[in-house]
Amino acid sequence: MSTYDIAVREYATLGEGPTWDAEAQRLIWIDILRSRVYTYDPASGRRTILVTEQHVGAAKPRVGGGLVLNLRDGVGLRDADGGFRWLHHEPVPDRRANDAAVAPDGSLFAGTMRYDEAPGGGSLARFTAEGLAQAVLDDVAVSNGIGWSPDEQLMYYIDSPTRRIDVFDYAETDGVRLPVDRRPFVTIEEGAGFPDGLTVDAEGCVWVALWEGGAVRRYTPSGELDRVVRLPTPRPTACAFGGADLTDLYITTARVGTDTPHPLSGSLLVVPGAGKGLAQPAFAG
Repeated sequence: MSTYDIAVREYATLGEGPTWDAEAQRLIWIDILRSRVYTYDPASGRRTILVTEQHVGAAKPRVGGGLVLNLRDGVGLRDADGGFRWLHHEPVPDRRANDAAVAPDGSLFAGTMRYDEAPGGGSLARFTAEGLAQAVLDDVAVSNGIGWSPDEQLMYYIDSPTRRIDVFDYAETDGVRLPVDRRPFVTIEEGAGFPDGLTVDAEGCVWVALWEGGAVRRYTPSGELDRVVRLPTPRPTACAFGGADLTDLYITTARVGTDTPHPLSGSLLVVPGAGKGLAQPAFAG
């Protein structure tokens, strides 16, 4: 059992996607439904807000500065000077972007979902720095957490309504590393919430936020539950390690769908000294 602090008191409708930007020494996180990208520097307390023109499912740092954005109508690039261009533009009616992650090779794995969360309406695709799109999964409901083992041999993935964290071998196929041999890693029991965002620590353990479960759990590489962080907010959405030494666990939360939100719902929480995270690559584009 670990205790949390309040990193940023906020009223995010659907806070998501915490990502530590090692170059800038700041945390990036988003509010999907209010189309906002936040940054937070824990050393100085400085915060910024970027408003996007569409619902934003994820924002990740790019090599050389700027952000890659998983947006409603595709994947976009925002330059450090504020310029924007589409890397891959593919609008689909009633569909939006959701979670994304940068792979060890610098490509982007980006997920989508229908607004009504209909089964089969979402997808997972891989995007190169040049904008080449490759379908990875095409029968998804709510594409969510993505992460890789420390040795880069495994990829973990969540399609939330399945209640599972799945694991793949992350193997080379025709010169490109892709997830193959999908199998269940952990199934979240009924009544404990739905798996949402995840992160993998330096020991190879998988941390997962439980939507409607009011907790973040850590599972060992063998799939055994060994830690639980209880939270006052019923809808934690995702987690990531940050701070100069990657030992603080940041947790995003949501207010959406709650009749009487907890006062901290929508805030960015942090568990100091929770463990040791892995350095995350920046998008190569």
